[in-house]
Amino acid sequence: MNVTLRQMRIFEATARLERLSQAANEQAISQPAASQALKEMERSLGYPLFERRGRHLLLSSEGEQILSRVRQILELTQQLTQPATGSVMGVMHLAASITIASYLAPSLIARFKHVHPQADIKLSIENTSQVLSSVAKGRALLGLIEGPAMHSELLITPWQTDQLVVFSAPEHPLAQLRKPSFKKLLQYPWVVRESGSGTRSILDAELQRLGVKINIAQALNRQEAIKQSVIAGLGVGCLSHLAIARELASGQLVQLPTPLNLERRFSWVLAPERQEQPMLKAFIELCTRSSPQ
Repeated sequence: MNVTLRQMRIFEATARLERLSQAANEQAISQPAASQALKEMERSLGYPLFERRGRHLLLSSEGEQILSRVRQILELTQQLTQPATGSVMGVMHLAASITIASYLAPSLIARFKHVHPQADIKLSIENTSQVLSSVAKGRALLGLIEGPAMHSELLITPWQTDQLVVFSAPEHPLAQLRKPSFKKLLQYPWVVRESGSGTRSILDAELQRLGVKINIAQALNRQEAIKQSVIAGLGVGCLSHLAIARELASGQLVQLPTPLNLERRFSWVLAPERQEQPMLKAFIELCTRSSPQ
């Protein structure tokens, strides 16, 4: 068996991007050359690495089994090419859920770049299920998520606590009551996040625990759209306190008391074979120091 680093890089890029043309472009080679490299790798290993579905190349079961080990080899090889000076350099792709990306990630990235000026972090904003997919497929080195999640191939580690709140416009009938009943609250329309988001998962789990249902008028994937819908009187909302702190302070929105336990944990997500990557370790250390005690 004679598998080369070049073949492994093309294999990893194709697994991550799911298109040979994009993998070839990333690796700065022609598409026929990339295709030939994969065929040679398959001949050396003795089994297929991909299955073609339309325009996409999806990993075979054998390809899935070796992907983590290939990435580990490539990570170790990259470390060999860098001087052992302890400096953190290069590009790290970070995928973060919307609340974290909007209210926590910018300051974390700025502080990280101040300490490590040779580092460059590329941020993508996704919901929790999309973040898990990005990390599992190697599109992101690190993920930051807002809700409970499980993934057989990834390490998911709690980071810090967040609180969701139920809120309305100040003119809403419930906001006029001194102590609005929870039963009455359930009768009004709600404007919430879409399925797959961490915020929605927490809300759904708590409603299920209490055995109650809400009337979902709108399920939106943008926090600003939810806030503006609630301000316009279209329903009751549920978002992180981080997302509506300004509106609560200005009186545009008011928090409604409920018996719902909507505390949640932010977590970071990574592939175990990549946890020794220097930039990833440095960023996690920064996140840990930034967590409230």
